[in-house]
Amino acid sequence: MSLPTVWSYLPMFANNLTKKFDLFIQLNLPNRITLCRIFLVPVMLVFLISPSTSGSFIAALIFAAAAFTDWLDGHLARANHQITTLGKLLDPIADKLLITATLIPLVALGRVSPWIAVILIGREFAVTGLRGIAAAKGVIIAASNWGKYKMLCQVVALILLILYYPPVFIGLGQGILYLSLFLSVASGIDYFRSFWQNLDLIID
Repeated sequence: MSLPTVWSYLPMFANNLTKKFDLFIQLNLPNRITLCRIFLVPVMLVFLISPSTSGSFIAALIFAAAAFTDWLDGHLARANHQITTLGKLLDPIADKLLITATLIPLVALGRVSPWIAVILIGREFAVTGLRGIAAAKGVIIAASNWGKYKMLCQVVALILLILYYPPVFIGLGQGILYLSLFLSVASGIDYFRSFWQNLDLIID
C-alpha cells in the first residue's frame, strides 16, 4: 500500500477515533474507570516482560493502580447509584483480564508455578460462568468474603512477584500466593455450594 493511499485513510481513522472517544465520554464515571483498567493491562505487560528493575517497578505501579480501580469503580457506582448492565458485564471481565494477563507472564518468567496459575485462572472462569448462568435465571450469587480476601491476597502477592527485586519479595510473594490459592479454592467451593442450593430455581 503506497504512502498516498495510507494518507487518504487518516481522516477516516481520525473521525472513527473521535466517535469512539465521544462514546467513552458519554459513559458514567465508574464505567470509564473500568475501561481504563482494561486499557492499563497491555501497558503493564510491556514493562513486565522487560528484564529490568525499572521495568518491574513501573509494571508493579501500573498493576497496583489497575487493582485499585477495581475497588474504586464499584464504590463510586454504589455511592452514586450508577450501577449499570454494562458495568456488571465489564467489571468481572476487567478483573479476570488483569489477573490472567499478569499470571501468564509471571509463569513464563519462572516466578509462579504453572499449576498454581492453572487453578487460579480456572477458578476465575468457572465462578464467572456459574454466576452468569444463575444471573440469566434471575438468581444472584453475591460475592463472598472469601472471594474478597482472595482478591486482596492475589493483588499483594502479584505486586511482590512483579517487583522481583529484592529477592526476598519472591519468597514473600509466593507465600502469599499460596494463601490466595487456598482462599481461591475455598471461595470457589462456596460459590458452587450457593449455586447448588439454588439449582431448582436455575434449571426451571
